[in-house]
Amino acid sequence: MADTASPEPPLRAAMLPVTPLQQNCTLVWCTRTMRGAFIDPGGDLPRLEAAAAKAGVTVEKILVTHGHIDHCGQAGVLARRLGVPIEGPHEEDRFLIADLAEHGRQYGIPGEGFEPDRWLDEGEAVTVGELSFDVYHTPGHTPGHVIFHNVASKFAQVGDVLFQGSIGRTDFPRGDHRQLLDAIVGKLWPLGDDTVFVPGHGPASTFGQERRTNAFVADAVLGRA
Repeated sequence: MADTASPEPPLRAAMLPVTPLQQNCTLVWCTRTMRGAFIDPGGDLPRLEAAAAKAGVTVEKILVTHGHIDHCGQAGVLARRLGVPIEGPHEEDRFLIADLAEHGRQYGIPGEGFEPDRWLDEGEAVTVGELSFDVYHTPGHTPGHVIFHNVASKFAQVGDVLFQGSIGRTDFPRGDHRQLLDAIVGKLWPLGDDTVFVPGHGPASTFGQERRTNAFVADAVLGRA
């Protein structure tokens, strides 16, 4: 009898909520090389390291979508522990990363500032094993927010730009509601309705589902139906 087992997908991802704010740190990895990256390791580092070890993944870098404490408060600490570089976010979030220690005291979450090995900008790409993720600059929630998109797997990690049923807050320093809407409509929607995305908080969804049902950015809400 022929083997009908499905082939291993090239990309796998695990959502690992961390910090009291239940922020989705995402472990993404290349199944051919078993090399991976943590996206937004905001805290609970022993849990993250245990998850990578259980999956058999060698973490080769840390990716950061934006500079808020729950997303990157412990990124610098983890980078030192693992001996890996940090890539992202866009340099417009430098002011947030510089104040992570103070923000940590405000929120009761350990925070430490860091300097990324590479700031990211629109049109660049990052690699994880043999995988490539396109970088999109998506300001609005923060001025330096970026998202990561893998075309072949129709997968995106969008930080706090978009959630299932909601969108990111824009009342933080240098937030901008119009910029956020423009980023969602102009940069996320063209990636395809069938793209699965992991948000910074809550369950995964697809861009198509949000275009149909999201109370803030559905096509009907924005007059695009």
